[in-house]
Amino acid sequence: MPTFHNSTSTTFLLTGIPGLEWAQAWISIPFCCLYLTALSGNTLILFVVLTEPSLHEPMYYFLSMLSTTDIGLCISTLVTVLGIFWLNAREISFNACLSQMFFIHLFTFMESSVLLAMAFDRFVAISNPLRYATILTHARITQIGLAVITRGTVILTPLVLLLKRLSFCRSHVLRHSYCFHPDVMKLSCSDTTINSAFGLTAIISTAGVDSIFILLSYVLIICSVLSIASPEERKKAFSTCVSHITAVAVFYIPLISLSFVHRFGKHAPAFVPTLIANVYLLLPPLMNPIIYSVKTKQIQKAVIKLLCSKELGFNIYYSC
Repeated sequence: MPTFHNSTSTTFLLTGIPGLEWAQAWISIPFCCLYLTALSGNTLILFVVLTEPSLHEPMYYFLSMLSTTDIGLCISTLVTVLGIFWLNAREISFNACLSQMFFIHLFTFMESSVLLAMAFDRFVAISNPLRYATILTHARITQIGLAVITRGTVILTPLVLLLKRLSFCRSHVLRHSYCFHPDVMKLSCSDTTINSAFGLTAIISTAGVDSIFILLSYVLIICSVLSIASPEERKKAFSTCVSHITAVAVFYIPLISLSFVHRFGKHAPAFVPTLIANVYLLLPPLMNPIIYSVKTKQIQKAVIKLLCSKELGFNIYYSC
């Protein structure tokens, strides 16, 4: 196969679910429902936090950041995933592939950073409640939000630019239904040592470092909670962390599972890595609104209040 360099004419072929091509139209139905649920759930959380004055607190501002990254993550993969299932639209240009890859990894890194910020929020709220409002001011929350975006962009920009220097002479077929950095890199016939090293550095400096600091935050939280004399107060303090711990697990468990499958799952059926890869990107946006709606009473009350006001508005409209 002749060598060709990446250009506007270069195209890759995305993959649906290997071995289940005949069932992709049916598989698209649950996927479509999951995407709609994730997008509507996160949009509802974001709208409620922005419009309900009682939720204008640091914890809920961070939750709105999490919902924003989840919406971005869904939109980044929605078109190609459903395009393959519905229309068998597998072709994607090199530049479109790089753009999709950039945003998928950007929102993933941002989600990891926001989860770290939320861990810090819980630590300050439990260990130093009297200074909570003065430490996490609106200005500081804005700075954290800008730092989350800047960090992801600075790390990812060189990663994308390094791919532009590669030549591709092997199969154009990607293993997933979206563009994934290791997937694109493996198709190159150029030396990818620098790309591999930079990709590993990017993962370690984001999700790796964030997971260590999240763990450290909870060690400090546990120490703070154990110093509380009242058992009831201890239980109450721990209960404020349940939603965040669940969200961390929902983010990191699929990530670790995908890494293990890519590394040790060579003999697994071909559709297993693809399904896990889709779950890895779809599960956090799907589950986070459910987790925080079920576990956080303030969010529950705000959502019920919103729905009741809409229902009242509809009743008045139809009665007229």
